[in-house]
Amino acid sequence: MPDHDQDERFTPVDLEIKKDTGVTITFADGLVAEYNLVDIRLACPCATCRSLRDQGAEVWPRPSSPIPLRIDDAELHGAWGLNITWNDQHSTGIFPFEAMRKWADG
Repeated sequence: MPDHDQDERFTPVDLEIKKDTGVTITFADGLVAEYNLVDIRLACPCATCRSLRDQGAEVWPRPSSPIPLRIDDAELHGAWGLNITWNDQHSTGIFPFEAMRKWADG
């Protein structure tokens, strides 16, 4: 049987995308979590970014990266995550709300 309180912790009820500064998520249990652009971009969970981090390379900025960093588009990926398209055209990272909540919880 699922833990209802646990589910609420990971369920967003409001999502605000500020293309020049970051993302704010309000979770069902009332927590409001703010994430800045650079932290989100550096934590991209896609295979390419994970591989770069594993090699000790920078995920962002890359040599061809436009600066400043900006979100070009963001959309829900089902009910469980957020897909962000960045101004460097990177768009393969899907940020699960459960992971973002755990990140906010420290």
